[in-house]
Amino acid sequence: MQPKACIFSLAVIAALALAHPLPRDATPSDVDILNFALTLEHIENAFYTQGLSRFKQADFVDAGFPDWSYGRLKQIAAHEATHVEFLEGILGDKATKPCTYKFSYHDATSFVTLSHALEVVGDSSYIGASRFFSNKENLLAAATILSTESRHSAWLDSAIRHGSAWSGPFDTPLDLNQAFTIASSFITSCPPSNPNLPFTAYAQLTLPEPASARPGSTTPLQFTLPDSLDRSTPLYGAFMSGQEAFIVPLADGGKSITIPGNLRGVVFLLITIGADSMDDSKIIAGPALLEFPFNSNGDLQIQSL
Repeated sequence: MQPKACIFSLAVIAALALAHPLPRDATPSDVDILNFALTLEHIENAFYTQGLSRFKQADFVDAGFPDWSYGRLKQIAAHEATHVEFLEGILGDKATKPCTYKFSYHDATSFVTLSHALEVVGDSSYIGASRFFSNKENLLAAATILSTESRHSAWLDSAIRHGSAWSGPFDTPLDLNQAFTIASSFITSCPPSNPNLPFTAYAQLTLPEPASARPGSTTPLQFTLPDSLDRSTPLYGAFMSGQEAFIVPLADGGKSITIPGNLRGVVFLLITIGADSMDDSKIIAGPALLEFPFNSNGDLQIQSL
């Protein structure tokens, strides 16, 4: 049986209404970064609140998860609520308010899968944002949340999904625009009084045949090119894994890509117009989150849960 990837298609629903492009030479303020962190925590808080009110312990047990999974998930939910309160306390009257959200899960298994994806994105977002903090106390505050988010994702993947607790020696940082693209995919509307975040979202990137998306294989892609782009411009896929980016040319006129065979764990895929840069000006679409489960020998495996 061929190993398959877990693919999370993250559609951009309300990005243009929520963001303003960050000038190339600008640096976001600590308030901007903390409000973006709070935006992520609001999403996670709403996700767990909604999901754990819909599903009960028996639903997780019936799906094949350990009987103690529900209690641990409730603890994670409490952590996310505390993160919201903590960041609101730092930001005071500058704090962004919760929005209205839409999450794509239909049972306990898909809830756990999306839970792991959210925790991974949160982890990568905090890492990417860390270099912008000017206040060390704010950086320390973010670090205490980052390490907990990382523990959440490790527990979800290893203890109840029977996978690995890591992807490799390094986690993958997402820059603020990349993280905002994913975060905004869960948002349908926000209070008009919320502060504008100085970030921009890229176009949606999806993999219409996720079962074919595995290292060493060629899989189709779906995204929209900007009207201003010359259709003869060569396009590339940048697979971000840890501190590395594996950049390969798109095939079939930009409609498909061959996934490098050495990729394992969580990977973020971007579409770019350059083979040697992932500068904001070169990114066309994405990121899409891909997951390639592997066993203790490093071999690809089927994700059991």
